[in-house]
Amino acid sequence: MARGFSEFKYMTFDVVGTLIDFEGGITTCLAGIAAEAGVSIDGEEALALYRQARYMPGVGSFPDDLVRVYMIIAPRLGLPAEEKYGVRLRDSAIVWKGFPDSAAALADLAKSHKLIAMTNARRWALEHFEKQLGSPFFATFTADDTGTEKPDPAFFQKVFDFVASRSDSKDDILHVAQSQHHDIGISRALGMTNCWIERRHAQKGYGGTIEPERFTKPDYHFTSMATLAAAVRESLKERT
Repeated sequence: MARGFSEFKYMTFDVVGTLIDFEGGITTCLAGIAAEAGVSIDGEEALALYRQARYMPGVGSFPDDLVRVYMIIAPRLGLPAEEKYGVRLRDSAIVWKGFPDSAAALADLAKSHKLIAMTNARRWALEHFEKQLGSPFFATFTADDTGTEKPDPAFFQKVFDFVASRSDSKDDILHVAQSQHHDIGISRALGMTNCWIERRHAQKGYGGTIEPERFTKPDYHFTSMATLAAAVRESLKERT
């Protein structure tokens, strides 16, 4: 049986895909390039190609790596294979939107828990994402800070060390994320309590996120941040 929400002091969050709609950001940018080139693209095909190109050994940091990714997928989508468009895709991260429920849910959750961002994105991108989300975080960890990306346990250890400096432990953390591969599986392996936000619950496949080798049943499962916030609110109300 899952622990009660009041038992946690912290909630750690994956950002890109859980709070920020990176799939919408990528497909919107690619559709704009396609329209200028006089062609049309299928969004799900574009995401599948993105996923294959993005998750290769030895790739660069996100979203800087979108320049390389674009040059790989452009010919497959009938788009102009010019670096300036890859730069445009990378820089589109500046205007990627939060999911409609993200900012309000985070503001609500911040009333009862300390929120920590854990993102594979670089610091420059997170600075823009935070503005979209209303700057709700108590602390933030990026690929620049950790020198690695999830699902590397070393990323999580940086966060464990941070809460340990406050005389707390991973047992005080609820980890919230949409990616089975990057977050849910590894958080379970590390002994954390986790919450899966299944953003693609109404769509087939994994979209732009790598498919996990195996599915991990989460401790909590919601299809939106709004439903998580409502569940936490109701749980805390019952305790008063």
